[in-house]
Amino acid sequence: MDARTLERLTKGELPSPCFVLDEDRLLANAALLRKVQERSGAKILLALKGFAMWSVFPLLSRAKGSGPLWGCCASSPHEARLAREEFGGEVHVFAAAFSDEDMRDIVRYADHVVFNSFAQWRHFRRMIQSCGRPLACGIRVNPEHSEGAVALYNPCAPGSRLGVRSQHFEPDALDGVSGLHFHTLCEQGADALERTLKAFEKRFGAFLHGMKWVNFGGGHHITREGYDVDLLCACIERISVHYGVQVYLEPGEAVVLDAGWFVGTVLDVVEADMPVAVLDSSATCHMPDVLEMPYRPHVIGSGLPGEKAHTYRLAGKSCLAGDVIGEYSFSTPPGRGDRLIFTDMAHYSMVKTTTFNGLALPALLRYRAAKDELELVRVFGYEDFKDRLS
Repeated sequence: MDARTLERLTKGELPSPCFVLDEDRLLANAALLRKVQERSGAKILLALKGFAMWSVFPLLSRAKGSGPLWGCCASSPHEARLAREEFGGEVHVFAAAFSDEDMRDIVRYADHVVFNSFAQWRHFRRMIQSCGRPLACGIRVNPEHSEGAVALYNPCAPGSRLGVRSQHFEPDALDGVSGLHFHTLCEQGADALERTLKAFEKRFGAFLHGMKWVNFGGGHHITREGYDVDLLCACIERISVHYGVQVYLEPGEAVVLDAGWFVGTVLDVVEADMPVAVLDSSATCHMPDVLEMPYRPHVIGSGLPGEKAHTYRLAGKSCLAGDVIGEYSFSTPPGRGDRLIFTDMAHYSMVKTTTFNGLALPALLRYRAAKDELELVRVFGYEDFKDRLS
């Protein structure tokens, strides 16, 4: 972020709280994903569960813009519709289970539907075959190989409901199934994928012969500095050639990694066991991964506790006692009216925001460095809160 942009974000010129999307970084991520596709032959989809700011979809979509991505993966009828209407390209849908009402909507928008069980596949097979449009169907499998460090985000944790295990797989029920899907990663490198593929092939490789596609799921941290792109491409190429299948990836975070900021304003400083700066924003409402992951976003100009002269706890203004972002140190004590800028806040935070306590949703902005331009995309108000509940 250049000095001019930093000044504009910290001097009260823009709404607070707000999310600011950095288009330059978004385009840089997209360029790297394009190279991965060109080298490996994989098709990369945007995971809407991680990022769904549809005003920038033309920067990412092959179908409706100049971007590299082939489409989206969705987890619900609403996401599927957004993908079809605003992103275009291929629409892939997976959920742990579908209702009949869900599926009646999904068959209007989806190109691929992945089922979490053979029972769901059997239940919906007739509806899909009679929907009047071609629809590829797949089964999600569980390689029973854990790579995730946090149980909450580990789809292969003991007791996980996600994916069919090898002992429950039904080879005789594969007629009409054209692909398999697995997902084990969370913000991880290609080495974790390589290990996962060994487990996947051991349990399910025999069933991949004769299939048309395989989906490696999400969690691939492709755009992170130091990520082994060569190994990723080698893994994709090996599976594609050996089994004769189209490989799909569906990252959410990698598409917008380091491509956004969150801006909040200090409203008060209270004394507890240490100074606590209370912001106009909230961890539980506006950056829930801070509490769930847990995740400690960086604040521009700050250090670790004790690193700089003044250590403060940053907290939200909701009534939740645990609405705490974390502890940070500053050269100058933060005071009322000061703005704090949290980095890498485009993925998951935007899509998880809530209006708990009636807190307003953060405004949305787009930043274009070449023009030094900040565009206000959306401000949310009372009606957005009211209309959710009645």
